[in-house]
Amino acid sequence: MPTLLPRPPGRPGFGGDRRRGRPRPAVLRRAAATCIALALAMAGPGGNAWGGLPTGPAAGDMDLSPFYRWDGPLPAEPGVLLRQETLPAQPGTGAAAAVVRILYTSTDARWHSGRIAVSGTLFLPSGTPPRGGWPLLAWAHGTLGIADACAPSWTGFRPRDATYLDRWLAAGFAVVATDYQGLGGPGPHPYLHWPSEGRSVLDAARAALLARPGLVSNRTLVAGQSQGAGAALGAGRLAREYAPELNVLGVAATGLNSTFPDGPVPLPARDTPNMFLSLASGGLRDDAPPIDRLLSPKGRQLLEAARQGCTKELGMLARKLEVRGLPDTLSVSLEGLAPMRMPLTDMPVGAIGVPVLVGTGLADQTIPPMRQYAAVAALCAASGDITWRRYDGLGHDGALHGSFDDTLGFARSLLAGRKPQGNCATVSPPGPPGERREDAPFNDD
Repeated sequence: MPTLLPRPPGRPGFGGDRRRGRPRPAVLRRAAATCIALALAMAGPGGNAWGGLPTGPAAGDMDLSPFYRWDGPLPAEPGVLLRQETLPAQPGTGAAAAVVRILYTSTDARWHSGRIAVSGTLFLPSGTPPRGGWPLLAWAHGTLGIADACAPSWTGFRPRDATYLDRWLAAGFAVVATDYQGLGGPGPHPYLHWPSEGRSVLDAARAALLARPGLVSNRTLVAGQSQGAGAALGAGRLAREYAPELNVLGVAATGLNSTFPDGPVPLPARDTPNMFLSLASGGLRDDAPPIDRLLSPKGRQLLEAARQGCTKELGMLARKLEVRGLPDTLSVSLEGLAPMRMPLTDMPVGAIGVPVLVGTGLADQTIPPMRQYAAVAALCAASGDITWRRYDGLGHDGALHGSFDDTLGFARSLLAGRKPQGNCATVSPPGPPGERREDAPFNDD
């Protein structure tokens, strides 16, 4: 979950045109007409005055390609594969024999509008699959933005993630990577809302089994980074009830952002600039005023940028506007905002149901180690199947690759039927974030 600062060169762009990032004129005409309708619909006091799933430019919807819009009735069941198409090779994923864009059904757990279409990407490794098919990694990505064009299946995978997924492919895993509800598909992306994101992850795994029957095995490890760590943990928690036919073996989470208000370690509220994204995409209660009415002039500029671009563009604008924190974007105080917000990352204390590996960089400035320790302590309070690995000198991004060997070993133990030994008995509070190593890959946090 990066801060709103520019990314290094090479990060994918944004917009309705894949190469140039400029919405086409027809898109702008449709957007203008939709904005008028939305303005009328939002005249009421509620934040969800649309009724049902919010759609249109104010929800981050863009005209990417017909692939992302399903015009007919949706099947009643979640995880149904709607369509698929072959994609060209993704930079950084040389171990992939095939790359497939998928569209599948999932469940809207934020606006409760029923079945929705969600997009994602399926990677198949090279070589001959083992008997029963390739084991499956269901991947949950970190913060990219809230506009449709931020969907990795459309704009491509950032180098850190592509390299990480390629390591799984080289190790003999198929990989399915959800875009999440509302990224690519219709409606807002409910950023950080783990019940929605967890369902997107599980339904992507279901769709992967349908996309390549016999080649993909129903032996699944769920993994995620930052925003995706909460999604992965949510998927593990939901799996037994929501997707009981899936054989989810375990969960691996790095840069864990989940919070446990009833856990043993209390934490103060955390308001960083990127929390703005949650307010702009489903983070306000349905009876709250529309987000537009709660923003400062700077906040309104950021909101418009967030509905059209991704974190790189948003970060550049935040720097230009000298936004230092969430209060700079608001026309109300944080105290006044608090009762309007949804507890997006809050989870109840309780067993996840499968073994969990948490990887924390001890130089993480984005989600400091103490906050991740609080989550681990809450998980340990409910279950002994928790392993916490800490990595000296690794920041928020660096912990993803720094934990790979441990995560692969964790996955192989689960595939072999061996239950990893948790280490809750040795979990202890960390100190403040330490110095970051300059030689570790992708260690730019």
